[in-house]
Amino acid sequence: MPQETLFEFHRVGAYMKVTALDPDTGLEVSIVGPANASEYTLRTNAQRKLEAVLRKRLAEKG
Repeated sequence: MPQETLFEFHRVGAYMKVTALDPDTGLEVSIVGPANASEYTLRTNAQRKLEAVLRKRLAEKG
């Protein structure tokens, strides 16, 4: 799993778009959650999605 993850937060009305980027692979995923959710919750969800996509890609190459 990524040793480092970069996050970007962008508020769109009542929602927060969070993008997580793995700098080693260039893989980028996004999630959308309520703007009033905690930063921890949004980061955790984006990180989990990034890890899931990375696992899926590794399994496909497998």
